Amino acid sequence: MTEMTSEAPVRTKTVKGESGFKRALRATEIDTRMLGMIGALLVIWIGFHVLSNGNFLTPRNLWNLSVQTASVGVMATGMVLVIVTRNIDLSVGSILGVTGMVMAVAQTQYLTPMLGFNNPAVWILTLIVGLVCGLLIGGLQGFIIAYLGVPAFIVTLGGLLIWRGAAWWVASGKTIPLTDDNFKLLGGGSDGSIGETWSWIFAAVALVVVLFGAWNARRQRQRFQFPVKPVWAEVTTLVVSAVAIIGATMVVNAYMLPGPLARRYAQANGITIPEGGLDIAFGWAVPVLLFIGVGIAMTFVARRTRFGRYVFAIGGNPEAAELAGVNTRRVTMMVFMLMGMLAAVGAAISTARLSSATNAQGTLDELYTIAAAVIGGTSLAGGAGTIAGAMLGALVMQSLQSGMVLLGLDTPLQNIVVGAVLVVAVWLDTVYRRRAA
Repeated sequence: MTEMTSEAPVRTKTVKGESGFKRALRATEIDTRMLGMIGALLVIWIGFHVLSNGNFLTPRNLWNLSVQTASVGVMATGMVLVIVTRNIDLSVGSILGVTGMVMAVAQTQYLTPMLGFNNPAVWILTLIVGLVCGLLIGGLQGFIIAYLGVPAFIVTLGGLLIWRGAAWWVASGKTIPLTDDNFKLLGGGSDGSIGETWSWIFAAVALVVVLFGAWNARRQRQRFQFPVKPVWAEVTTLVVSAVAIIGATMVVNAYMLPGPLARRYAQANGITIPEGGLDIAFGWAVPVLLFIGVGIAMTFVARRTRFGRYVFAIGGNPEAAELAGVNTRRVTMMVFMLMGMLAAVGAAISTARLSSATNAQGTLDELYTIAAAVIGGTSLAGGAGTIAGAMLGALVMQSLQSGMVLLGLDTPLQNIVVGAVLVVAVWLDTVYRRRAA
């Protein structure tokens, strides 16, 4: 039997009385909330750039901003699934702290003495230790929530205190410096970036992936006779994506190594330094690439796997999902296990960036993580949320913090602003859901 396909494009339907702008926006299939976040981000960037006398929108600050966003951004991708299932995790900051401390202790006291300084296996085993630790912590909390029926708010609030205390107990309150240089690359810095050439290669690969994804999505829609975007809308989306990829790559390549670091790099690699000096670009930072990779993987999990469909089904209607045969308790436990592992990835990035594990590490990160997910469009009522929105929300939150630091505002005032933003984000989500109902 041959499969019938339709090659003729099926146009999107028009709505009577709809304005030209709304019709064009709907044709591009752009989420209005995502568009609003991008607009808010641009306003924040321009505002801080003006207030800081032109110091915010510089390659150096934007590069640092991307690195600082990575840790919370990774955790925000997991928080989306937690909130979608109508739960909450207040312990992610403390899990980051304790897993970071466990990784640092394992590396300095066991792995490096056993395998040798900068052995390639050290950073891999260190990361595995952290992931297993995060998995076990998340699994324990998920078991209590799913199988013992204790509310997630109470369990993770207790976890916030327990794992923060455990972080102190693991190292007796000491700061543990890292010993493996390869592991430190996960935090960025002068060595933790891929340079100009590889950054352009990464950009080229990203462009190919975007083009292939758009072509494949359009082909699948035509195959099953679903509505497709108009050609102009498809082209516009691709052009905007390409400009964003190329522009971001130009920015990270515009940030050059300082003179002493450039000379050290040239000496280490046998490069002759010209009379006018040596310009070496940082390029994309390793933690940012890890953040992007996690975001892509989590988007695939949320949208293309049975587990992801179960998560959204539970958030939409837990009773109906259970009657449909979904093991809601097992899925809930798995969500918290995944959240624990992502907190461990965030701990690896944070610890590597600081080159040490401290007892204060991850403090208030739960606030930024939840705020990033909610600002990104994840509904606290459950059932709705996007990974891309949470990633953009993390960038918004970090932009606010970075801008306030650049302006020299005190930490208490920064916390006031962040708290206010979280309240406003929840209020906007409530208004949006009322209008959509």
